Amino acid sequence: MRNITVFNTMTRSKELFKPVHEGEAKIYVCGVTPYNHPHIGNARPFVTWDVIRRYLTHVGYKVTLVQNFTDIDDKIINTSNGEGVAWSVIANRYIDSYFDVMDALHVKRADIYPRVSEHMEDIITMIRSLIDNGYAYELDGDVYYSVEKFENYGNLSGRTLEDMQAGARIDVDDRKHNPMDFALWKSAKPGEPSWTSPWGEGRPGWHIECSAMSKKYLGEEFDFHGGGSDLIFPHHENEIAQSEGCSHHHPSVRYWLHNGFITINQEKMSKSLNNFFLVKDILEQYTPDVLRYFLLSTHYRSPLDFSDERLDEAIKSLERFTTAIENVLYLESCPEGPCAEEAATLLDKANDYKEEFEKAMCDDFNTALASSSMFGLAKEINIYYQIVQSSNGTVCKETLATVKEIFKFMTDIIGILSSAWNGSKNSNSAKEYDELMNVILHIRQTCREKKQWELADTIRDSLSDIGITIEDSPQGARWKKREI
Repeated sequence: MRNITVFNTMTRSKELFKPVHEGEAKIYVCGVTPYNHPHIGNARPFVTWDVIRRYLTHVGYKVTLVQNFTDIDDKIINTSNGEGVAWSVIANRYIDSYFDVMDALHVKRADIYPRVSEHMEDIITMIRSLIDNGYAYELDGDVYYSVEKFENYGNLSGRTLEDMQAGARIDVDDRKHNPMDFALWKSAKPGEPSWTSPWGEGRPGWHIECSAMSKKYLGEEFDFHGGGSDLIFPHHENEIAQSEGCSHHHPSVRYWLHNGFITINQEKMSKSLNNFFLVKDILEQYTPDVLRYFLLSTHYRSPLDFSDERLDEAIKSLERFTTAIENVLYLESCPEGPCAEEAATLLDKANDYKEEFEKAMCDDFNTALASSSMFGLAKEINIYYQIVQSSNGTVCKETLATVKEIFKFMTDIIGILSSAWNGSKNSNSAKEYDELMNVILHIRQTCREKKQWELADTIRDSLSDIGITIEDSPQGARWKKREI
């Protein structure tokens, strides 16, 4: 099993990944609050963790991924009241929307999707334990966490309690022991959903849900906790205080991984600035592969600036990969020949690029660097294709099978271009399309044989206008259509 290093937000350094349980990787990722359709900022952590999960599985770990839905929240309640429907209607609507766009982006389903509304007993039990352990106190039906009681408070964000108090937006409540104390349970208000608790009718505060649900499904200590950088404080800071205050087990999480912000013209994307883009709207103009590759084209911890120009760059990158895939599939149909020097060179370079790819992924899941290995291998595939086309048209099938396996491994880890590998062989309409193109190529070849060059060129140029490229070789003509 390969050694993997990760950047741990808690220690602000790269560390060798050592799982809590040998051969297992347990992950908790903070999910969405489903009060609107997911925006591109929501998509980045889930695409990131999908790749991390794919790679951990590849190197041999048994991965358990838990991702919650915060289906009880002020925003959901406000939206439901505005529409005059139950809060559950809003939550279910936008959870369905989440799955629609994440499925489109090839994000594999988590093992467990716990909801706040389904874990009230677990939440109440944890709050009761925090009170019993001296970390929380009740005030007129509300329950607060006493941050001064937790000596490690602020370690994740790297700030003192005084610094956080000076810079934070906090609820003004003179009853609290410390202005930074945060709500574990909030007493019921008119027009809000509520549940019965030892402290009266109410509902949970925001932070307690993740502590309760991660403990339930992953235990008192697990491997990875992920989310956006905006969750470091207060959400993840508070999670640590809750989880460790309840269990007295340190650490509750071994490795904290946080993705960078998505920016618009170098300005942080946010709903308050009205500069956010819904995934469903982006997918009306760009394919899921383009958006997914764009999100992975920069290292997950770095800021990522969203623009049409960057998406167009992703299109060009995918076109290069797609061409290599199409060339591999075409070469599979060529007759077998001796494994000449060119094939040996291709195989050596493919193995080198695979090792580079693996090293990049083992270095804090560096998809940006891994992509450069994909470009390198794509180039070598295309060179080999040109050599075959310009020579006797035979292929070393053993080499080709290995190179195909390597390149497909790369695209599968990044989670792109599965349709390019599958081709369209199972589609009746695609089969008819292929047959029609063969007829057109036959007509064009007849024109060339009769030296009707102008008509042959017109056919070629007309096809190019609609995105179909004709490649001539000693073995005959071949057509390709841009699918991206």
